[in-house]
Amino acid sequence: MELLERVHRAVDRIALAPGVRSWGRKRYEARFAANKDENLFRGVFPTFSAAAASAPALKPLGYDNEDSADIPYSSALTPWDYAPMFWLARSFAEGMRSVFDLGGHVGVKYYAYRRTLRYPEDLRWTVCDVPAVVRRGQELARARAPEGCLHFTDRYEDASGYHVLFASGSLQYLPLTLAELLRDLPAKPRRIIVNTTPIHSSRSFYTLNSIGTAFCAYRVQARDEFVKSVLDLGYERADEWDNLGKGLHLPYEDGYDVPHYTGFCFNRKAS
Repeated sequence: MELLERVHRAVDRIALAPGVRSWGRKRYEARFAANKDENLFRGVFPTFSAAAASAPALKPLGYDNEDSADIPYSSALTPWDYAPMFWLARSFAEGMRSVFDLGGHVGVKYYAYRRTLRYPEDLRWTVCDVPAVVRRGQELARARAPEGCLHFTDRYEDASGYHVLFASGSLQYLPLTLAELLRDLPAKPRRIIVNTTPIHSSRSFYTLNSIGTAFCAYRVQARDEFVKSVLDLGYERADEWDNLGKGLHLPYEDGYDVPHYTGFCFNRKAS
């Protein structure tokens, strides 16, 4: 055991040596640029636009393109789906009948959760995404969601008046924060369910994400800053959970990894 620990320390010292680290960065940059089927991250930037501007000119920026719209996301349930499913089920039991699924792609969670949750007959579930994804989602819904509960929009402001705002794995890709989006809504949601969101213990920053089909600017928020920004808009935190097994590794950027993503439920305070 002691010999193995000495070997690990020696390897770590070699990896941190300036020449080796520089060589490793160049190799990783080439891997990042050519990526086709991994979820990779590169760099630390002060703004969303700076992260986007750093992208190699090899692929589109963001999800608003046909290849990204056609990414075959699995509708299988994962361990980190159960907390948001609990809060959605509770919302339906409390009489809430409308869900604004922010960044829900082609309705991935709508299809996944309906196999386990009992959806109300009068449910209105609206996915908000970029135009290319919305078009693809509408095409699929004609065959996969004939019940007519699933709808699509590409306008954030359409969230006004919905009972539940649901954001699963999407806040990090938006050019505006959740608080900025909420602030402009005339009728704010009664409940907010956030899941699989990169929340750092102390740092807010942007990085660049390679999703294979495109490069995306990617937001990471400090925990206290994120929570306070929502509470300041008249909400109270009802729940918080860890998405164990899902994290962010940022090579060559010490102190910026996110060991696990985070989920939250916020309720609007009674007037």
